[in-house]
Amino acid sequence: MYPEEDYLMLSGIQHFAFCRRQWALIHIEQQWAENYRTADGRLMHHHAHDGNFREKRGDVIITRAMKIASAELGISGECDVVEFHRVQDGIALNGLDGTYQVIPIEYKRGQAKADDSDAVQLCAQAMCLEEMLCCEIPQAYLYYGETRRRQTIILDMALREKTSGMIAEMHELFRRQHTPKVKRTKACNACSLKDFCLPVLNKQRSAAEYMADMLKDGVL
Repeated sequence: MYPEEDYLMLSGIQHFAFCRRQWALIHIEQQWAENYRTADGRLMHHHAHDGNFREKRGDVIITRAMKIASAELGISGECDVVEFHRVQDGIALNGLDGTYQVIPIEYKRGQAKADDSDAVQLCAQAMCLEEMLCCEIPQAYLYYGETRRRQTIILDMALREKTSGMIAEMHELFRRQHTPKVKRTKACNACSLKDFCLPVLNKQRSAAEYMADMLKDGVL
């Protein structure tokens, strides 16, 4: 169990899954920069994160900006949307009749990604809710603004183990205050932090290449 002062931001796991160096620059070195993608995503989440919003549609209760945390994982944050569906074998909610199934929904700009960076963030939210509400959440949803569709994410053991493993690695890097180097990829060109990260400087060069450049520039 982690003490509250050691909790990390849950949303950081999406950065971590995308690029460990990006996560460290934001969450350890406190670096940040906006581009179109980050600004568009921030505006989308602004509309989803209305903490005063609560709606009932038939047997479904919808809440936004629900604060969540896990002492076991050592993370805290907010869910964009949590739906409570009335079912036979669910959990009781204070002040409401019946029992409910808990379903977190994470809003994202664009469309579904080839990697699982969004899925692990959603899984971390579900694991927090399970700990807080003493329930089981077998699946959750990612909603993409470009396609305007929900994608079902099955929260199986493989995804849960990957999520908890990443969070443990985040805690270790944060404890050491270590910003890792990474291999440059095409994704670096779209990263809002590329001017802070300077990925080209992380490229490993041989001594022979260094000497050749120095000779060519007349330094040696």
